[in-house]
Amino acid sequence: MKLLQRLTLATVIGTISLGAHAQVAGTQPLSVTVQQSQALLEGWSTKKSILGKSVYNDKNEKIGSIMDLVISPDATVSAAIISTGGFLGVATHDVAVPIASLELRNGNFYLPGATKDALKNTPQFEYNKVKAPPKPKKLKEGQ
Repeated sequence: MKLLQRLTLATVIGTISLGAHAQVAGTQPLSVTVQQSQALLEGWSTKKSILGKSVYNDKNEKIGSIMDLVISPDATVSAAIISTGGFLGVATHDVAVPIASLELRNGNFYLPGATKDALKNTPQFEYNKVKAPPKPKKLKEGQ
């Protein structure tokens, strides 16, 4: 009888431990297809690979840095916000450029034909003024 209890306990512990593995990107069921999961694993981290990276022109002159990406309603990246000028984030001039205008060469971002002056003469990018959703009301006790 004790042998049966031990086997049952070992089976229960073994079953529980199967779900206790570390979470690995692409292995958890997150309502995405296998193809989408694979694409996620092969994609870039915006924070690590794009934001804050320098942008150069054809003469290898630094003309700005990528500060943000704009996602269009169809869930594609439509533009990069490039910050130019300024010092330590003060008096910068941010402009939006179509994402297709940027080229990736040897791990660096290039904006062919651009100059610092051309970017400074481009109208300043301004974020859309989206209204914040209303704050939820606190429920009174008994509701």
